[in-house]
Amino acid sequence: MSILYLLIPLSLILLGLAVWAFFWAVKHDQFEDLEGPAHRILFDEDENDLLPEERERRRRSRGEVDDVPADREEPPR
Repeated sequence: MSILYLLIPLSLILLGLAVWAFFWAVKHDQFEDLEGPAHRILFDEDENDLLPEERERRRRSRGEVDDVPADREEPPR
């Protein structure tokens, strides 16, 4: 019976922490976009899945053109 003196306040503290965490998440827009992550996983664009020509085309369109071609590497200095 004396364990209830420990468990009841402990459960109220845990409940208070859970309510605080919920309101913090709502205030910081954690529940704003619930469907985005579910759709993003379906449209994964991994660079390793692309052909080398497509990879190079995407690098050029983003402005990430290397000065040295991929098959020629500069020797370490």
